[in-house]
Amino acid sequence: MGETFVIVGGDAAGMSAASKAKRESPELDVVVFEKGEWVSYAACGMPYYVKGDVAELDDLVSVTPEEFVQGRDVDLRTRHEVVAVDTDAKTVTVSADDERFEQPYDHLLIATGASAIRPPFDGMDLDGVFTIHDMDEADAIDQFLDRHDPETAAVVGGGYVGVEMAEALSGRGLSVTLFEMLPHVLQPFGSVVGEAVEEHLREQDVDVRLETAVEGFAGSGRIEAVDLDDEGVSADLAIVGVGVEPNAELAADTGIELGPTGAVATDEHGRTTAPDVYAAGDCAEATNVVTGEPDHVPLALTANRSGRAIGQTVAGEPTEVGGTAGTAIVKAFDLGAARTGVLDESAAREAGFDPVSVTITDESRANYYPGSEELTVHLVADRDTGRVLGASVVGREGAKRIDTVATALHAGLTVEDLQNLDLAYAPPFSPVWDPILTAAKVLGGRLDDGK
Repeated sequence: MGETFVIVGGDAAGMSAASKAKRESPELDVVVFEKGEWVSYAACGMPYYVKGDVAELDDLVSVTPEEFVQGRDVDLRTRHEVVAVDTDAKTVTVSADDERFEQPYDHLLIATGASAIRPPFDGMDLDGVFTIHDMDEADAIDQFLDRHDPETAAVVGGGYVGVEMAEALSGRGLSVTLFEMLPHVLQPFGSVVGEAVEEHLREQDVDVRLETAVEGFAGSGRIEAVDLDDEGVSADLAIVGVGVEPNAELAADTGIELGPTGAVATDEHGRTTAPDVYAAGDCAEATNVVTGEPDHVPLALTANRSGRAIGQTVAGEPTEVGGTAGTAIVKAFDLGAARTGVLDESAAREAGFDPVSVTITDESRANYYPGSEELTVHLVADRDTGRVLGASVVGREGAKRIDTVATALHAGLTVEDLQNLDLAYAPPFSPVWDPILTAAKVLGGRLDDGK
């Protein structure tokens, strides 16, 4: 009788692990329990479904349950929730409808993801108040828009979700107010990006209110207003996007160690502190490639890559899950904004670095070539070693250039190494000196001058 690989959670990390393990070891019994209905879906595409850029919700599904079962021979069971793990007996307890049963495992992957934070606001249960972190929520928002034809919307939180949903709701014809309690939107991207995005949002008629704390929501059954400390702001719909938290309860209840971020602690192969139990995706920590410390970065590539590596490990070939640089990119109407690495100076100092930075604005293409746009690059390095620590990029064109810096972070390159990279040049694509190279050149001069 072959071994059994049980996976808890049917999205990016879980299904990547299932597919890879089955492909590499066909004799392995792979059983996936997903408590919901949806599997292997693109959560990052949900704002574009709400906006109308994606026609059908099903378009966000990468691989259907039928394809996993029939095409990949994975025993996938939706609407099955794992409610307990016994690491001594090597079993999981599964709840489905009115049934409970025990499933033995030889290897177990906890890939339970994360959940949208629901702050303790008054009125969170009013009709028309939503978070958006799964497909059912995206569908509910779309149906509410169709059914009630709201005119005004409040977006609480200026992170990825908030910025993307501000665009989505504006695209549906609503008047949007975005509330952010911090000094800038997109806080992990730094103030250079935040200020540029705020200005552009206002150009698109989004009412951006910074350093504004929301107290709750008011209405009779359905939302009618957002309550602030000193006023109420009319709203027919509200999206609360104040972050996510790892679904680590199953692991914690099992006695598996959580890390300093509150997510499941793992080693370089995704192993937890329990024998033959792994964790991956938004419920698990990863190692930051700049600081070397545990980090919680709930992003799609990290989940897919770590799940795939664990699947290969379980199939017999130990594979490291890889580190994270926290590389991210977001669309804000006509702007692209991106970041990677360590940008915050206090965080850099806490990690033992002496940060020095520059901000430059350059052309995205040769300045004489049609369509060139300004691109702003903020680059950070360590004064003592010259090592690149992070960067942010914002502009109407070229934000994907952040990948060059992300590669430099994974390779441990210095500013001098970065400025000497042989990057492609042609007038339709870049100036002779790519903006990333220009930023490195300017920062290198500052390091040489000791400034």
